[in-house]
Amino acid sequence: MNINKKSAASVIMGVLVSVALLSASFAQFGGGRGGRRAPDRSEFPIWQIDKEFKSDVFTFARAEFDSTRGGYGNRWSNDFPDSDWNFSFRLQELTSLQVDPNGVHMRLTDPRLYDYPFLFMNGVGSLLFSQEEADCLRKYLLNGGFLMVDDFWCDGEWANMKQEMKKVFPDRHPTELPLSHEIFHLVYDLKQKPQVPDIRTWNRGSDFEYDHFGSPGDEKPHFQAYHDDQGRMVALMCHNNDLGDGWEREGANEDYFAKYSVPFSYPMGINIITYAMTH
Repeated sequence: MNINKKSAASVIMGVLVSVALLSASFAQFGGGRGGRRAPDRSEFPIWQIDKEFKSDVFTFARAEFDSTRGGYGNRWSNDFPDSDWNFSFRLQELTSLQVDPNGVHMRLTDPRLYDYPFLFMNGVGSLLFSQEEADCLRKYLLNGGFLMVDDFWCDGEWANMKQEMKKVFPDRHPTELPLSHEIFHLVYDLKQKPQVPDIRTWNRGSDFEYDHFGSPGDEKPHFQAYHDDQGRMVALMCHNNDLGDGWEREGANEDYFAKYSVPFSYPMGINIITYAMTH
């Protein structure tokens, strides 16, 4: 089964994003719960989809997965659902996409996966795929799907991610994307590779979050891509980054919003969605 991106791609080609509009719209919603209480949907924007697009909208899809250790930052539901709802709102507000306000989440073995051409994973520092999940993800990616992986840090978590991706693509290797790659310039023209720390790390006075394996290693942001036989990018690993916290925490602190959400988290996220839906 191939994933149909034709309709959504035709819509997103009309994207027009304003940095000034985003900069001026520090939100009073979705400040990030930090796992302290259940989400209240009324605290986040909701909107109606045009009837003509009722069955043809972009839906933010998140993958559920198992981890070898739990706790803050090491689970499929990290930043969920706040980041998903906030990012979906910004896509609806700032682009010509018609976006489902609620999003979805599912296991990789769920047959619904093929209904969603874009898939998001974060908190993957101790990710563990079963072979069945790896096989399903490989089939999804080679049939038109796109995977964005976020929020993993340092050498230890990168080593774990590569090991798990070996189950998906035993004979494929990730490639570091240079700043000149179109994904950094497709809608927003980024002058540097983004690096976004989680707000807790930033509140401690640091721009870098050390991993849970005790191995700091290279502290630079890296964007590693996997490609299919035709050269299409099928997966993007956003290493030494927590772009999703810039979505989740946009209403928590105006300085954090201005420093990370506006120039990095939302621009890079929108560039990635645009790339995924048009390639």
